[in-house]
Amino acid sequence: MSIDFQIDSLSVAEKFQLMEIVWQSLCVDPADVKSPDWHRDVLSDRKRRLEDGTSSISEWSDAKARLLNIDQ
Repeated sequence: MSIDFQIDSLSVAEKFQLMEIVWQSLCVDPADVKSPDWHRDVLSDRKRRLEDGTSSISEWSDAKARLLNIDQ
């Protein structure tokens, strides 16, 4: 399959729209999308760190605010 347009020529809004279209296409049959083994390993490690107290959970609004302030 060939896509005959330059992604760089799209606006940000068009890029997001394209991502949504691709994501919806992938979600049609989730069984077709296999997570790699390393995803399981990362999730297991994160669960272990939450359980032993070396990590904590943040509210999305707090995490987003921290992310938005990284470059400032």
